Amino acid sequence: MEITTEQFKIIEHLLPVQRGNVKLSNIQVLNAVLYVAEHGCKWRGLPDYFGNWHSIYTRVNRWAKKGVLDDVFSVLQEADVINIQVDHVSLDSTIIKVHPDGTGAFKKNGPQAIGKSRGGWTTKVHMVAADDQTAVTFSLSPGQVGDAPEGRKLLKKLENCGWEGAQVIMDKAYEGDETRQLVIDLNMEPVVPPRMNRISPWAYDREMYKKRNEVERLFRRLKGFRRIFSRFEKLDAVFRFFIHFALIVDKLISVNRP
Repeated sequence: MEITTEQFKIIEHLLPVQRGNVKLSNIQVLNAVLYVAEHGCKWRGLPDYFGNWHSIYTRVNRWAKKGVLDDVFSVLQEADVINIQVDHVSLDSTIIKVHPDGTGAFKKNGPQAIGKSRGGWTTKVHMVAADDQTAVTFSLSPGQVGDAPEGRKLLKKLENCGWEGAQVIMDKAYEGDETRQLVIDLNMEPVVPPRMNRISPWAYDREMYKKRNEVERLFRRLKGFRRIFSRFEKLDAVFRFFIHFALIVDKLISVNRP
């Protein structure tokens, strides 16, 4: 798989213009990143036809620290939200196993959402999705952190989005009173099943709840990238870079998806 010239034109104007004697174009760098993301190889393992691996790594590292793909994702996401009718969103999380190469960085180097749970060293990706192809926002947390607190942080970002009346689909990890009240305060409707030990269980839209699989399908496609299926990056900034990259590539491919 590679990013075509037609697909690249969609985001070309959003990327930094390279100045000086630069041999590698931005599309060459993005396709090199795609190779690393798909195969999960080390930067040194890039085939020679991509160019000097260290030059590619240096540019990627610079983009990651500046949040270049964060901005690209935001522009594409805003365009998606405008073009689709948002009547519901899904909130969920997934656990990413951290490779031994992804641990050991000094804390002073930057945030590292890595924690030890029963599954070992892990990172959680929390995400709100408008459908199976449209991520609204996401965040990272150590693997042992609960879903509900991080979920509330993401939900607060939906304030003033103009989605009043939309339904928020969540699993039982988010059925706490505080989370449901937050959704109501946002003038949205929580769609979440009560736990079996609830003294006063509530009714919920069971048919709408089936659409929770949309965010799960989005996670499944993201984990098709080996660099996301396992976390190799020590710093959150670089791991977020790969997640943003995968979401952007998935969006570019969806342009030609039937």
